[in-house]
Amino acid sequence: MMSSSKQKILVVDDEESLCEIIQFNLEVEGYTVDTAYSAEEALQLDLPSYSLILLDVMMGEISGYRLARILREQPETAHIPIIFCTARDSEDDIVTGLNIGADDYIAKPFSTREVIARVKSVLRRTDNKKETNDDADVISYQTLQLNRKKCCTIDGKEIELTKKEFEILALFLKHQGTILSRADILNQVWSNDVIVLDRTIDVNITRLRKKIGCYGNHIITRLGYGYGFE
Repeated sequence: MMSSSKQKILVVDDEESLCEIIQFNLEVEGYTVDTAYSAEEALQLDLPSYSLILLDVMMGEISGYRLARILREQPETAHIPIIFCTARDSEDDIVTGLNIGADDYIAKPFSTREVIARVKSVLRRTDNKKETNDDADVISYQTLQLNRKKCCTIDGKEIELTKKEFEILALFLKHQGTILSRADILNQVWSNDVIVLDRTIDVNITRLRKKIGCYGNHIITRLGYGYGFE
């Protein structure tokens, strides 16, 4: 209870009654919880102050997907974990959400117990990554550098990566010369509770290769097994 009381969560959903239910149950667990009934309303808040955002997909003019992209494009909010809560649970919807950089995806209808469990799982995993990142301020390979502020640079020029792309690249650089299985990548980058398709990993790595230019050639594929950085 003590640790969660310091963590602030934002629930964004146009169903006010659902927001209130989630807010009540998370507050019982010791979290500080705010609600917003649209993406537009959420954008008026101090978003960098939140530890996690629960986000509905189908909302007004600005969808949850669009809001998530806005968050991922801003350095001060790019690191905030996002859990999508939505009735859209087809494979393509899940892939879209995860490719944007979502940390988890809950299909409606869901129980409050499931929401609480997933929130705790994502926050616990995020906290563990912060502790790991504190051990090394900079991870680098030649002029490619990643720092603890979730910033990637090549020859001093910042490269815009999504949260997942950054985490995959950091994983590769920490294990240079090692082929990581898909299971290794999933366990390190995504929550164990999230169903992630092979296509999601492939899409993220394909985009990562393009973004890091000549260093993309160092990301190698071991067919039927996984990826590595050499």
